Amino acid sequence: MGAIGDLPRPWKRVILIGFDVTALSLALWASFAMRYGSWSPPNTVDQFVIIASAPLVALPIFIRLGLYRAVIRYLPERALWTIVQATTLAAVCWVVMVFLSEMAGRGVVPRSVPLLYWAISTMLIGGSRFIAKKVLWSSTGSEIKKRPVVIFGAGESGAQLVNSLRRQGVHRVVAFIDDDASLQGRDVAGVRVFSRASMSHLASHYGVQDVILSVPSLTANSRQEIVSSFVQYGVKLRTVPPISDLVSGKYSISHIREIDIDELLGRSSVPSEPALLRAMIEGKTIMVTGAGGSIGSELCRLIANWGPQRLVLFEANEFALYNIDRELAGDADLSVVPVLGSVGDRDVVKDAITRHHVDVLFHAAAHKHVPLVEANVLEGIRNNVFGSKMVADIAFDLGVKSFVLISSDKAVRPTNVMGATKRWAELIVEQKASEAVAKGTGQRFSAVRFGNVLGSNGSVVPLFKEQIRRGGPLTLTDETMTRYFMSIHEAAELIVQAGALSRGGDIFLLDMGEPVLISSLAENMIRLAGLKVRDAANPDGDIEIVVTGKRPGEKLFEELFYDQANAEMTTHPKIMRAPGFEAGLQEIGHAMERLTAALADRDESAARGILFGLIQEDGTSAVSEGGAPVVEKAH
Repeated sequence: MGAIGDLPRPWKRVILIGFDVTALSLALWASFAMRYGSWSPPNTVDQFVIIASAPLVALPIFIRLGLYRAVIRYLPERALWTIVQATTLAAVCWVVMVFLSEMAGRGVVPRSVPLLYWAISTMLIGGSRFIAKKVLWSSTGSEIKKRPVVIFGAGESGAQLVNSLRRQGVHRVVAFIDDDASLQGRDVAGVRVFSRASMSHLASHYGVQDVILSVPSLTANSRQEIVSSFVQYGVKLRTVPPISDLVSGKYSISHIREIDIDELLGRSSVPSEPALLRAMIEGKTIMVTGAGGSIGSELCRLIANWGPQRLVLFEANEFALYNIDRELAGDADLSVVPVLGSVGDRDVVKDAITRHHVDVLFHAAAHKHVPLVEANVLEGIRNNVFGSKMVADIAFDLGVKSFVLISSDKAVRPTNVMGATKRWAELIVEQKASEAVAKGTGQRFSAVRFGNVLGSNGSVVPLFKEQIRRGGPLTLTDETMTRYFMSIHEAAELIVQAGALSRGGDIFLLDMGEPVLISSLAENMIRLAGLKVRDAANPDGDIEIVVTGKRPGEKLFEELFYDQANAEMTTHPKIMRAPGFEAGLQEIGHAMERLTAALADRDESAARGILFGLIQEDGTSAVSEGGAPVVEKAH
C-alpha cells in the first residue's frame, strides 16, 4: 500500500480511472442483476455495449467536475457532495443515452435500473475514495492536520516555496493560483495551478487559511490589487522576501512575512530624486531633534544612506536614543553623535549645534498624541511652541544653513491643542525665514506638513494591530472619520527633498493621496489578519468594531490646505508649496509674550485662549498662507 502512495500523481490518476471504469461497469451490471434476479455475467454484444456505456458516459463528467484533480489523502468530507453530483449527472446522462438508443430500436431498460445504478455507483465511487484515504494513508494522518495553504505565483520562487514548506512539515500546499492562463490546469512541483476565480472554492473545500504571495518582483500597485482581491475570503496573507534575497540564496521559510496594511491603502509612491537627497545631505553635518521617534528615526536611517559628514541624534528619551544610536552604530563609515537633551534646554541645544558645526537641522521633536496634549495643555505648549522657538532661534543665531520643521495636517484650522501648537511652530519658522531675508543671511527656514504615517507611535494602525492581537474589539471614534496616510519611509524621503526645494519661508504640503475611511481601514486590517468582522450581518464573526465617539479636539477629517488655490506645484510631483505670508509677523511676537506669561502663571485657560486667539478670531484664521484671513469651515 505504501508503494501506491509513493507513485507519481499521473500513475495514481490512471489507477483511479481504471478503478472507476470497473466500478461503474460493475454497478450497472449489478443493477440489472438485482432487477431481474439473475446474476449471470453478460454474454451478448448488446449486454457488453450497455455495460460499457456507463463508464463512457460518466468519465467525461467526472473529469469535468474535478474528481481526478483532488488529492485523496487530503480529501475533505464535503467532497462527497461533489461525488454525489457527479454520479447523479452521470446517471441522468446515461438514461438520456439509453432513451435515444431505445428510439433507434435498441432494447428496453426497466425504470428501476437507473435508480439502482445511481445508488450503487455513488457508494462505490465515494466509498472507494474515503476507504483509500483511510487505509492507504493511515500512516500519514498527521499530513491531514497540517495547515492548508495556497501559493499565489506558480513560477520558480513558488516551486522553491513548495519544497521548503514540505521540508518544514507544518503546512500542506493544496494549490497554486496564477494569472497566467498557460499555467492554469497544469501541475507545478506536483501542485495543480488554478485561476484567481477558484479561490472561493479552495477556501470552502480545503479550509485554506493562508495565502502566500510568491511573486517577489511584484510592483506596489499589483501587490495592492492582489491583496485587495483576497481579503474577502477570510484568509491570512503573507509574502516571500524580495527577489534579491532569493537570488543571493538567503530564502527560507522563516523570512516569510505578513502583508502590511499599507499594501491595502492604494497609495502610488513616486521614486525619490537622488539629486535632491544628495544636495541636502551629502558631506553635511545633519542634526535631527526627536531622533528616536517614528519620523525622526526614519529620517536618521535615510540620512545615514546618503553620506553625511556627521549625524547628530538629539533626543530627550534615553531608551529611544539608545535604540537609534545602536542601530546606526553598525555603519563604520558613518559618524554618529548621540545627544541626550530636551529642545527646551537652551544650553544643550546651543552646545550640540556649536560643537558639531551643524549645517542642516530637521526639527521632529514634538508631543503629538492629540488626547494627551489636550489633557496637558501647558506641557504641549512648552514643548511644541517654545521648544520649536528655542531651536529655531539658536539655529538662526548660529548660522545653520537649512532648518526644516516637521509639521502636521492638524495645523490646518486646528480644533485641538496639538494642532494649534503645530500651527504656531509653522508661524515661528516663517518668522525666522523673514528675518533671514531681511538680514541677508542666506539661511532657509521651512516647514513640511503631512498627515498620518503608517506605523508611527500613537497612530491608529499600531493601535488596531494591538487590539486585533488581543481579540478585539477595535475602537472607532466615528464611522465617517477619514485620515490621510503614507508610509514612514516615503514621508522621510519627501521631507528631505522638500528641504532641498526650500526658498525660505515655505510650508511644503506632501501629496497624501486620497483620504482613507477609518472604518474601512479597521475592516481591512481584520480581514488581513485572516479574521472576520463581527456585526449585525455576521454575528458569528471574530472581531467587533465599536464606535466610542469623538475625543476632545478630534476632527472627523483632516486637511492639508488652508486654501488649495494658493498652493503651487514644485519640481517634485508629490510636493506642493504654500506661499509664505507677509502680514501677521508682528502679531506672533506679541502673542508669544502673553503666552510666556500664561505659562509662568500656570494658567491653562489663559494659555489655551492665547493659543487659539492668534490663529482663530471670530471664526476666522488671523494668519493663514498668503496672509489672507480664511473663514473657518464647519466640521
